Amino acid sequence: MPNCYLIIIDGLGVGAQEDADLYGDEGMNTLGHVSEETGVKLPNLAKMGIGNIIPLVSVPGEESPNAAFGKMREVSGGKDSTTGHWEIAGIKLDKPFPTYPNGFPNKLISDFCKGIGVEGVLCNLPYSGTDVIRDYGDEHLKTGKPIVYTSADSVFQVATHEEVTPVSMLYEWCEFARKEICVDEHEVGRVIARPFTGTHPFERLSDQRHDFSAIPPSNNIVQNLYDSGIQTYSIGKVIDLFAEKGFSKFERTKNNEEGIQTLLRVMDEVQNTFVFVNLIDTDQLFGHRLDPHGFAGSLKEFDEALPTILSKVKDDDLLIITGDHGNDPCSTSTDHSREFVPLLVYPKEKAIAEDLGIRDSFADIAASTADFFEIEEDFKSSSFLRKN
Repeated sequence: MPNCYLIIIDGLGVGAQEDADLYGDEGMNTLGHVSEETGVKLPNLAKMGIGNIIPLVSVPGEESPNAAFGKMREVSGGKDSTTGHWEIAGIKLDKPFPTYPNGFPNKLISDFCKGIGVEGVLCNLPYSGTDVIRDYGDEHLKTGKPIVYTSADSVFQVATHEEVTPVSMLYEWCEFARKEICVDEHEVGRVIARPFTGTHPFERLSDQRHDFSAIPPSNNIVQNLYDSGIQTYSIGKVIDLFAEKGFSKFERTKNNEEGIQTLLRVMDEVQNTFVFVNLIDTDQLFGHRLDPHGFAGSLKEFDEALPTILSKVKDDDLLIITGDHGNDPCSTSTDHSREFVPLLVYPKEKAIAEDLGIRDSFADIAASTADFFEIEEDFKSSSFLRKN
């Protein structure tokens, strides 16, 4: 009764894709630049072969890694978490989710205000999540108007102070936006509730953030496994990115430490299960905040947990480690970046080759997972696993 563990290190890119110029992301290299800037040592990831994927100043290549290694190209348009996770699950989007570099249209905002019973909103521009509450938090406290903002990603974000708008009400507002406002041509990838607290410059309540995702197409590896009677387990924000569809069980987590500890516990409990994990700190706390040392520390935290994780991978199990997009904290952009993502497959004996090269799509993970559990699939992608 084998298990497959898929770990997403959020925002971990390994160099700009060929089309990065279309996104303003030429020269981005999240892992490469963090290694160069901080000198972070990642001995356990090095043993798996992460230093064989691209040259890293502080992480050497391994002559005989214990994992197969490579990198993956995203073919869907966009560079957001929903698009990345969906493609990993086998969903290739022909048309990217809409973005709003100049803010949302007046009618959309007017319909939102009318629907939730407020006179207006603040901001309505692309903004950093920490900067927007710093710049608009005091006015929000005075007026009660919600702060609505977006980013380079396809998101409709609503920030409110917990003492002005109860978090439960904020969730109701965002659910209304998801079902009634952000639809049809305005169907963004995610509507995100962003509660905050305290006094200026304020503090985000990251553990109470809630993502309301677009509904994924049913032909994805999570739903396919679920429909085939295989247990599916979400750890972290994955459940939100799939609109709570296709999972047998889920546990939301506050941070990477809790996510790692949850994974270790779950690994002792499950059988015949696909465990889909997102570790968010690299992206949410450090990539968006342009903090390479924090990013490096988060990678080191995961690296230190790796020996325990690997010790719980049984002979018939499979472990895959990757990212969902880039988020280069050494750049001047606080947005995600259009990058290749790393691919580590453990143990390497299950892979078709030690060096898996450049995979044509993130969806190769979906095809490989279907192979692993021996279910039918039609993801039009290549499996990187050996046939039994």
